[in-house]
Amino acid sequence: MADQQDRDTAQPISEGDITPPPADANFTPAAPLKDAGVDFSPEDGVNDDKGEAGSTVGGAKQALRDNVAKGREQAADKARLLAEDGKAKASDALGQLSQLLRDAAQQVDDKLGEQYGQYARGAADRVQGFTSAIDEKSVDDLLADARELVRKSPAAAVGVATGLGFVVARLLSAGLDQRDA
Repeated sequence: MADQQDRDTAQPISEGDITPPPADANFTPAAPLKDAGVDFSPEDGVNDDKGEAGSTVGGAKQALRDNVAKGREQAADKARLLAEDGKAKASDALGQLSQLLRDAAQQVDDKLGEQYGQYARGAADRVQGFTSAIDEKSVDDLLADARELVRKSPAAAVGVATGLGFVVARLLSAGLDQRDA
């Protein structure tokens, strides 16, 4: 506290307080940092025409490119795993739908007649065939097929996307309504 007060109070400076260094004094500067034992050169040893600063920037750019490529690779792997999981779930759901249609076909035979039961069995066979086609193809093949479908008939693709969006919205809202009750 006393030191703070001493610094805060202005004291007059006399001419005897300021003494310049003698004219014959030798001045030696401090050693530069680059000679202080720290290596500032790039690790990869690349030296482009821009000098040391350019090679450091070039190394940083390369490291950034490598990290972006690695992140892209990891994202693609994660997306592929999620797509494989979604494919398995969709295949399972379609298999269950096919079985449900087969079970319903017998009841339709009993109540409405065999002709209408055949429609249900035909639908079950088509769903089962679609399930088999999904199981046999890889995710990449399925994406290629989807791209080709969009190229050939964009209007049908928009219609299918709209229908799927409507179904998903209805399922989500029905699920939320059941939780509220």
